Amino acid sequence: MAKERVIRENWGTRVGFILAAIGSAVGLGNIWRFPGVAYENGGGAFMVPYLVALLTAGIPLLIMEFTIGRRHRGSAPVAFRRMNRNAEVIGWWQVAISIVIAVYYAAIIAWAGWYAIFSIGQQWGTEPEAYLFTDFLQMTPDLYEFGGYQIGLLLAMVVVWAFTLWVIGAGVKKGIETTSKVFIPLLLVMFGVLVVQALTLDGAIDGLNAFFTPDWNALVDEPKVWLNAYGQIFFSLSIGFGIMITYASYLKKKSDITTSALTVGFANSSFEILAGIGVFSALGFMALQSGTPIDEQVSTGVGLAFVAFPTIINTLPYGADLFGVLFFGSLVVAGWTSMVSIVQVPIAAMEDRFGWGRKKATMIFGGGMALVSLALMPAANGLMILDVSDYFINQYGIVVAALVSIVVVVWVLWKWAALRDDANATSTFKIGPVWLVCLGVITPIMLAIILFLNVRDLLSADAESSLFGYRTYQAFGWSVAGGALAFGVIMALILRRRELPELETEEEVQEEKEATR
Repeated sequence: MAKERVIRENWGTRVGFILAAIGSAVGLGNIWRFPGVAYENGGGAFMVPYLVALLTAGIPLLIMEFTIGRRHRGSAPVAFRRMNRNAEVIGWWQVAISIVIAVYYAAIIAWAGWYAIFSIGQQWGTEPEAYLFTDFLQMTPDLYEFGGYQIGLLLAMVVVWAFTLWVIGAGVKKGIETTSKVFIPLLLVMFGVLVVQALTLDGAIDGLNAFFTPDWNALVDEPKVWLNAYGQIFFSLSIGFGIMITYASYLKKKSDITTSALTVGFANSSFEILAGIGVFSALGFMALQSGTPIDEQVSTGVGLAFVAFPTIINTLPYGADLFGVLFFGSLVVAGWTSMVSIVQVPIAAMEDRFGWGRKKATMIFGGGMALVSLALMPAANGLMILDVSDYFINQYGIVVAALVSIVVVVWVLWKWAALRDDANATSTFKIGPVWLVCLGVITPIMLAIILFLNVRDLLSADAESSLFGYRTYQAFGWSVAGGALAFGVIMALILRRRELPELETEEEVQEEKEATR
């Protein structure tokens, strides 16, 4: 029986690939996580371990994933299968992680979309916290308590999913690349205007001083500062769960791998620093208006975006509507470009492994993910499902999957030399022994320590700990993280005897046509 033959797209331009990869890396965490993490870990001094982490872990891992994707011309399951039949489980594990994240990520984008509208006239009122949890989300504090259904959120999520699947269904060049060329510059302009407005506020300088003033003692006295730097780099670059492998699989054979990785890594970090400037300028203003210290204003995640910022917007002396639209609009754009890349991972896996056409894979598998998301997230316990799932799939699912992938690729299969040579063959900046040490030694050690501390902190959490809620619902959380691994194992076993389709890129097809002329 002849093998299935699948023609894979290539990126139209290198710029298109880089913008798409930046769009994946620059997400919600850049805006609502990095500023707080940096402030709490030494302020300006945090930039030292942060830069070290970027150079010794983030960029080396990006180079590995870019090279795997381009060399093996396939989504995560296919790429790992081409390396070794037994490694396919890692690819499907990463696909499962992407599915989990996509299911809840759409809800956050929908929240931001509504809040961009609510910004006009500050429709959340004078009590943003009560409005978010009681009026808007109608939240129940019990994860297992199914209550009301937020129709407005459902409608917004339908729009998010419809636009996402439409772009993916349009293809790599016409869909993902084209929209990346529009939305990444748009994000930069929107957030740039927001930062300029924030810098004009009274108290902005105090906020920037709090953000950038270095606490050098923290680098020596608190080893966890270094771990937090590695954790921030790791979670903000979209590495470890198949995205960068998938995106790089559409590269042409002579693409510059290492320069692309450096560009994406530094672009992502630059946006995080820009986010810190904008957020702390606003927090400095808030501290001045309320008369409370800046350290009492600092928060991360949902609390910063949907409680602290509406509170700040309420007190702005001018341009409150514009500031709100720009902030929440930036969240929508940053989140949506990341979501496209997340959903692309399972769609590409269905295409490559089963020989499905893009539209078929998008409609069947993408549509199925959308239905699950729409069924779960607008419910009253949706925020609890989101919060617990996000914690366990990030802190345990992604960390363990990335750790396993590095150990398997570098040490078990001993593929580092082949990947190094493949990357160097077409790259201006060459990698060598230092890359191996960073990728094969430093990165897995840091991931293992982060994992150990996460488990220790979770199991020792008491009623006063911020982790106590995760410990309370750890049965659900471990089911989510463990279920991703189980999905990977089951899919790999089912497909073990199924041969890979013959994957050819558009570039190779064109070369064949030119050779036969």
